[in-house]
Amino acid sequence: MNQLDFQYQDLLREVLSNGIEKNDRTGTGTKSIFGATIRHDMSDGFPILTTKKVAFKTMVTELKWFLKGDTNIKYLQDNNCKIWDGDYERSGRTDGDLGPIYGKQWRDINGIDQLENLITGIISNPDSRRHLVDSWNVQDLDKMTLPPCHYSFQCYVADGKLSLMWNQRSADLFLGVPFNISSYGLLLLLLCKETRLEPGELIGNFGDLHLYNNHIKQAEEQIERDSYDLPEAKVICFDIYRGDFDVDLINYKSHSSIKAPLST
Repeated sequence: MNQLDFQYQDLLREVLSNGIEKNDRTGTGTKSIFGATIRHDMSDGFPILTTKKVAFKTMVTELKWFLKGDTNIKYLQDNNCKIWDGDYERSGRTDGDLGPIYGKQWRDINGIDQLENLITGIISNPDSRRHLVDSWNVQDLDKMTLPPCHYSFQCYVADGKLSLMWNQRSADLFLGVPFNISSYGLLLLLLCKETRLEPGELIGNFGDLHLYNNHIKQAEEQIERDSYDLPEAKVICFDIYRGDFDVDLINYKSHSSIKAPLST
């Protein structure tokens, strides 16, 4: 069993066994624990679950959207990415915009391009402890369709390798976390390509880690599956600042997807 799927299934077991029943803003209800970490050595392969199929192309589209600094849902819809549709419809907005969410904060927070600063800092001062991008801009939270769930990430350079750790206040373990793992894994590869460093470790820190009550049976099914070897990912046609790149996922073998409703 690859260690990524093993850790993820362990989190499923932990929430199912020890999760506290909690209400939530969607009215669905959850089983929840507070505080967990997942770690992945990038030399073991690209971080994507194999115990169920993850919609890789959809994840790539969303990450491109973030990197472009775009906050309008049109780009997602034009590229058949529907994961923000529910939040947009719930917001009651009609202009297509989701407010100053991730892309805005990453690329233009009060005129500051955090992504550019991050890359410049990694190259010019790799030992700095300030390689950090923050999306939790308190003055903009009430303008956002959804405040950031994964609210910051930090990079670390050692022995010619770049590692990335992201922090997540609210983690939908069954639907959201698999996307987050692969998205930040791909972001790490993009940053490595831009800074000419080798990928090191990917680390995810979770605050409220939860399973929605209508995901319980699906989680139990996934726990019983054996994993496959992790694939490789190759980045091509690359411009990180424009969110313009292609990526080939090589030898991705997985179990079938497991359908579950998205709570918004």
